[in-house]
Amino acid sequence: MSIALYYEEKGIKEPFILLHGNGEDGSYFKNQLDYFSDRYRVIALDTRGHGKSPRGTKPFTIEQFSCDLYDFMADLEISNAVILGFSDGANIAMKFAIKYPDKVKALILNGGNLNPKGVKRATQIPIEIGYKIAKHFAKKSPAAKKNAEILGLMVNEPHIALDELSKITAPTLVICGKHDMIKESHTKEIAKHIPNAKLSIMEGNHFIANKKYIPFNKEVESFLRTIQS
Repeated sequence: MSIALYYEEKGIKEPFILLHGNGEDGSYFKNQLDYFSDRYRVIALDTRGHGKSPRGTKPFTIEQFSCDLYDFMADLEISNAVILGFSDGANIAMKFAIKYPDKVKALILNGGNLNPKGVKRATQIPIEIGYKIAKHFAKKSPAAKKNAEILGLMVNEPHIALDELSKITAPTLVICGKHDMIKESHTKEIAKHIPNAKLSIMEGNHFIANKKYIPFNKEVESFLRTIQS
């Protein structure tokens, strides 16, 4: 692997990998790390260029992040895992599950999108403005360059076609908040095109795993129990 991703883990049983969102790190999942650690080996990692993980020299894209996940699992000798992805983490998880279906035992997609049009315009417009400003100053400021890369992920990524979702073979839960920044119609399309996916729309916004973690964890737990029974 070209870089070593930082991660925290708790528990010793079946691998359960947590993928955070844009501009965040694995600490977003502090309430999942503890909750699921009695039944799983819960692993919260920092994506390339996020948290304590190095940026490296490879492309800063969802596609590359999915390749990083493959290398990460290979380094830890994890043959397959339950994967929970939030926001850009869900997009990485989708890419990964499409490319490496045998590596995914179960998939939880929280607040993911197939392309930038899946984000509500009220959210996307300020991001686009911030991206243009950061990009303008990127050559003069390392901080602006990093910010431009982070915002660029939301402006230019991801690129996942609806018909690609049929390649996902793992049991899948698609979960979002009623007031999510992702269009509800977009989330429903994702669930519709993943074979036998379950859709759950909960009270809350984009950050239900962190802000509404008690009902969120129970919903995820219920889903995982149905596929294990």
